[in-house]
Amino acid sequence: MPSYPTWEQTLAGKTWRNVHFPRIKEDMPTFLGVPYAINEEDIQGADVVIIGAPFAAGWGKKYSGVDKMEWLAATTRVRQQSIRYRGGYVQELDIDVFEHLKVVDYGDVKISPEASYEGTVESILEAQALVETRVRQVIAAGAIPVVIGQNSPVASYAVGRPVAEHYKGKIGMVSLDTHWDCWPYDWATMNDHIAGSTNWKDKLLRDCPNYAIPNLVEIGERGMLEDPAMVRRMVKEGCCFMPMWKIRTELGIEGVINNLDRAYQGTEAVYSHFDMDVLGGAGPTEGDILGELAEPMGMTDYEAIRIAYEVGRRGCAGFSFLCIPPGSAIMYRVIVYALTYFLAGLAQRKIDKAAGK
Repeated sequence: MPSYPTWEQTLAGKTWRNVHFPRIKEDMPTFLGVPYAINEEDIQGADVVIIGAPFAAGWGKKYSGVDKMEWLAATTRVRQQSIRYRGGYVQELDIDVFEHLKVVDYGDVKISPEASYEGTVESILEAQALVETRVRQVIAAGAIPVVIGQNSPVASYAVGRPVAEHYKGKIGMVSLDTHWDCWPYDWATMNDHIAGSTNWKDKLLRDCPNYAIPNLVEIGERGMLEDPAMVRRMVKEGCCFMPMWKIRTELGIEGVINNLDRAYQGTEAVYSHFDMDVLGGAGPTEGDILGELAEPMGMTDYEAIRIAYEVGRRGCAGFSFLCIPPGSAIMYRVIVYALTYFLAGLAQRKIDKAAGK
């Protein structure tokens, strides 16, 4: 696999901004050049707040067979790829999101490297708490937190739990994933305190009873990895399950969009979680860049981006990305698109509301 371009090479490529944009660090611009928020005062009045949560689960230097440095670079590289664009104008929709929304970038949560490389229970819980604190600040400010991360619990449970604490009614969830993440244990630590890669959703459902399984819309799982008893239980209890097979043979993207309403029926708020291993094997890139997470029959980039837009149109209290395919500029651009089109959906929702629709 070719080496990923340096920041200098990225900056010298197709960018409309040259050097004139806010930076969090020398090699880290803010997302789409939005203002950089360094404290709680700076997020007041915002509609959406971007948060980076760099964390890779497990012990040692690799996660799912890929160097953890590649996983951890996502919060920087997504922002780097975002700066190649002029701004928030989405031409297909004729919407400039920044004409309707105030968006700020709250930088990266300062997670200790120990949490990613040594994987102790204490360090993981500390990382989770740091992200939860920042998400709670954003929700308290009346904004939508969008967390860009790589592993659970910091880019899943740590977002979903504060949403459930703030909204006392039922909470719906729209989840894109290759895996259910509903096992009763975390594979990396085997510790019940950890809401990890294999069990964060199960733990969220147990810890936050206002998440209702009939309002869980689960999209993209496939293949032979899961425990049949777990899948059958979720479906029996009312989960709206749309595996890739059903999407390809029956539903199509319009059927998926229609079923998103299940997350909103009778709920006070909805949390959306995009585990980007849902894109499958190589996707539009060369090689199995997801390592052991790569699976055939993946979702397309358009389908993921379209779902993000439609979630924005319906409303969303919190959004998270993880397992972003590492080492590929086009895959990081998929995240830029998904997040920007989500913002466009929020903007369209605001436009429609002002027009009385």
